[in-house]
Formats: sequence, C-alpha cells, structure tokens
Amino acid sequence: MVETLNNKQMLAILEFSTDGIYVVDSNGMTLFVNQAYEQITGFSREQLVGRHMKDLIQDDFIDQSVSLNVLHEKKKISLLQTIAHTKEVIVTGNPVLAEDGTIEMVVTSVRDVTQLNSLQKDLSKANTFSKMQNYRYTFTTDEEDNRFLFRDIQMKKIYDKVTQIAPFPTSVLLTGPSGVGKEVIANLIHDFSDRKDQPFIKVNCGAIPENLLESEFFGYEAGAFTGASRQGKLGLLELANNGTIMLDEIGEMPIQLQVKLLRALQEKKIRRIGGTADISVNIRVIGATNQDIGNLISQGKFREDLYYRISVIELRIPALSERKEDIELLVDHYFEYYCQRYKIQKVLSSEVKRSLIQYRWPGNVRELKNIMENLVTSVFESTIEPYHLPYQLQQIENGPTSNLKSRLEQLEKRIVNEAMANHSSLRQAAKSLGIDHTTLVKKLQRWKHGDWKHGDGSRASE
Repeated sequence: MVETLNNKQMLAILEFSTDGIYVVDSNGMTLFVNQAYEQITGFSREQLVGRHMKDLIQDDFIDQSVSLNVLHEKKKISLLQTIAHTKEVIVTGNPVLAEDGTIEMVVTSVRDVTQLNSLQKDLSKANTFSKMQNYRYTFTTDEEDNRFLFRDIQMKKIYDKVTQIAPFPTSVLLTGPSGVGKEVIANLIHDFSDRKDQPFIKVNCGAIPENLLESEFFGYEAGAFTGASRQGKLGLLELANNGTIMLDEIGEMPIQLQVKLLRALQEKKIRRIGGTADISVNIRVIGATNQDIGNLISQGKFREDLYYRISVIELRIPALSERKEDIELLVDHYFEYYCQRYKIQKVLSSEVKRSLIQYRWPGNVRELKNIMENLVTSVFESTIEPYHLPYQLQQIENGPTSNLKSRLEQLEKRIVNEAMANHSSLRQAAKSLGIDHTTLVKKLQRWKHGDWKHGDGSRASE
C-alpha cells in the first residue's frame, strides 16, 4: 500500500537536499529554509523565518527576491542572486498552486556559483559551470534516453549529412517541430567533430530572463553595474571558446542581442560588459528552432544577416509522423529503457503495440518518451492493455467503427484499473466503485486479470 508522506518525513527530505531550499507563503513571508541554505548563505533560519522578503532586501541580506518575482509574474523564474554583497547563487522559484489556481506558496532552490567566477578561462571546467544552471547543460551521446535511433531513410540521410559536416567548423541551423530530437542531432555534430573534448554549451534563448541575456552571453567585468560580482563573470560565448554553443529556440532571441551576437560571430571577438579589451573566441554555432525563420524575418523579429550567418548548413528534422518506420523502433527502445531504469518487468499487449504504432505522435519523440515512462511507472499490472493508454491513444484502438459495447467496456476497464491502483484490496476497490466484491472478482476473471498484483509485485488482498 502506498502511504502519503507526513509533514515530518517531508521536512526530513528537504533537510537532506544538497540544494538550498527557501519557502515563502503567498504574501512573501518566509516559512522555511533548510540546512543547505544556511550553509550556502551563512544565514541561520532564525534570522529569516517569519520575515518578509522585502525586509530582507532592505536589510541587505539579498539584492533581489525571486520569490516576489514569482508571486508577481505567477510563473517559474530563475535569476542570479547576490547574498550579503559577497556570494552569488542561482535561484529558481517555483509557484505551488492551490486548488483554485492561486499561488499558495513559492518554493525556491538555491545553488552556490561563487566559485565559478574564479575559473576564468579554464574551459575544461565549463561543463561544471553549465550543469549548475537550468538553461545550460552539456550533452552526451552514450545516454540510453538520448540515443539517435532510426530506420527511416530520411533520418539515414540526416545522419550521413551530420557525419559529413561534423569535422568542419561550419554553422548549422536545425529546424523542425518541437520534440523531434534537434538536441540529439546537435549532440551528434559536436561528438563527431574535433571539438568533442571541448565545452559544449547549450543555451535556451527563450528561458533566460531578458534583463540577464547580455551579461549571460558576454559576461561582465567587476563593478560593471550595480549588483555585479566583484570578480566579474565569464559569459557563455567565452565559456564555449574552442568548443560548440547550441542556441536553442534561437527565434526567441531579442533583436538587440542578435545584433551583438552577429558582430561577435563575424569578428570572432567579444567584449565583456564594462570591459575595454576584446577577447578572441573560436566557436562553432548550432542554432535550433521550431519556428519559421523566414516569417520572423519578414516580421522584423529576426535579422536576415544573422540567419545567413548561422544557416550555412540547414537541416530539417521531420516530424515522427513523417517517419513511421522509426515509431516501432523507438517504442521498443524507450519501453525497455524505462523498464530497466526503474527495475520493473512489464510487456505491451499486441493491441497496445498496434495503437502506439498507428498513433500520429503530435508531440514527436518527446511525447513518445513521456508516454512510455508513464506506462511503465503508472500501470500496476504486468501487461499493458488498451484501457491503460491515455485517452488520445485509446481512440486509435477503438477506432471509428468500434461498437458501443466495446468502447464502454474499455471505459469500464479504465475506471476499474484506477480504483485498483488507488486501493490496497479488492474489497476497498469494489466499495469505491459502488459494486459488490464478488462482482469485481468476476469482472477481473472475465478480463483475464487473474490475481491482481500491485506495481511492486505484491498481491492485492481480498
């Protein structure tokens, strides 16, 4: 039986987190800080709990509050925060919503990045720097959930093109619908190049707060502006020197930053904010977008000269619905991957397999991966049946010609399955369904469930 964690257990989990955790209520009053936050900042919880974030800013504990920004913007926000004028941390505030949709509290995770500013041009440590921020990370091609798998001839042509262009420092633009695997292609390009042992910095241009964009890309010198680190800061372009930078969602980049980026790529030099000296950089650029860049250019939202600079080679990654030969391969791979990852033994029924292969997958490979993980982790039985599938996939199985009796039975199975998943015994499940215990047993026998087993392999009690 799955038990809900109590408050004491939840607090213990938060205390064991290596990230600092800071919680405020809907008014911005501090409710909780964990031990890691105390260690990172040097402030005790006695100094913070019960105090409003505005007061902490006024008393120079922090220079700005992500919690107040989240309460104002009503969305997840990340920013660089300075603690007591000396320590820099990356803070990510997440709103916790009540049932009526209002913000009940804000939970903020905190990571210390002060030491990163001492790295300077130590590019061998750029991977460490990138992993500490939610919009920068490195790729590896040996991870099972990030492999490039294909049977389709279109993907074979893309793979061949990648192997051909990878050795050269040519800029590449990857286009195609969201979720098709543009990041995996970018990973291949870097991994097949002579830069594979150099930094690979990935930037989500739509995720960095606009007021931080220039300082994130170009860095800044000590004292360049109010709140700037005393040590200055390396920018992403400088970190990517001799390596590769992927500009994901490049269509979201503000026009002013496009101008400065174009100049940097043309001159192969950057200048930090507040700096007077140019810094030479050697960077391979991979752009990625699911937007129509030509349309953005006509609207004046994207510079045509920057487009030509980054699209020396343009690769369009087709939607999964355009490469049906890959669907079965990907279904098998990710289903097996998540079974192994979570140490669960499950199989797909032939009906489910057929539905998965026939589905159009509007969310592409990302949607396929998510559904495979969902089926492996959320279904209690060892065999995945059609009634376990999400609604949109059940329509494939039922089809327009399916009779009413068949569709009602599938719905009944789904309701019964949910009841079984939420109760520890057949009797409890039957009671929640409003039917007699023997009626439920007969239904399970008719559906060939046999002895009901929970996800952990234990048998359900009567």
